[in-house]
Amino acid sequence: MPAFVAHPAVLFVVLLALFVASVAFGAFVLRRIAPLPDDERDDFTIVQTATLTLLALIIGFSLSMAVNRYDQRKNLEENEANAIGTEYVRALLSDPGISEPMKAALVRYAQLRRADYLTRDPQELARIAHQTEAIQSELWQFATQTAKNNPTPITAVIVTGMNDVLNSEDYAEAARINRIPIGAWILMIVIAVFGCVVQGYGARGNLRTGLLITILPITVSLSLALISDIDSPRGGIIHVEPQNLTRLLRSLEK
Repeated sequence: MPAFVAHPAVLFVVLLALFVASVAFGAFVLRRIAPLPDDERDDFTIVQTATLTLLALIIGFSLSMAVNRYDQRKNLEENEANAIGTEYVRALLSDPGISEPMKAALVRYAQLRRADYLTRDPQELARIAHQTEAIQSELWQFATQTAKNNPTPITAVIVTGMNDVLNSEDYAEAARINRIPIGAWILMIVIAVFGCVVQGYGARGNLRTGLLITILPITVSLSLALISDIDSPRGGIIHVEPQNLTRLLRSLEK
């Protein structure tokens, strides 16, 4: 299920087929098994309205959750760039023999972090993760060596800044795996199925020549696919652009 909701295009196609089948089931099967009398239509309308209203509320809450997580990932990308840029400046306070290698390592680290945001290939991501761990160890060795060679309040600032650099990457990765719970997805899909069934069951006229059989499934499928797209850092077309890391690298190259 987590891999399924991480691919918005596939999710849209599958949900559209499921919801169209649900409307058709309500229209062509339930109406033949248990026809809806006219004197009970008012009660049925209340149930139908309540079901669709509940579906709209759940979709709205889930969309809000996805947008909040997206904003959090954007803020953490900005924090990463700020932490790296600040530590690059603080590196000037260390010994010349450590300052230049530390700054060069910070530039390579920023390039890796930017590539991590832009890349979606699993093998490339694994390679970037391996290189990131190696350069993080190198950066921390620079910080500890600076503290050992010259244990002053100034070097403590360098160590603190390096700690912020390493922590910012952990926070960003933690935000990526903080997704909408699977239980919420199951609840939305189940209620959407019931909503489509009652929509088809309560519809009047010939659904074969009407658009009613597709309007609700399309709108609900699009809504859930949009939520999946916003909530999937590695899938879909909506993802965090490393604008701050790109700007940082441009300034460091100058």
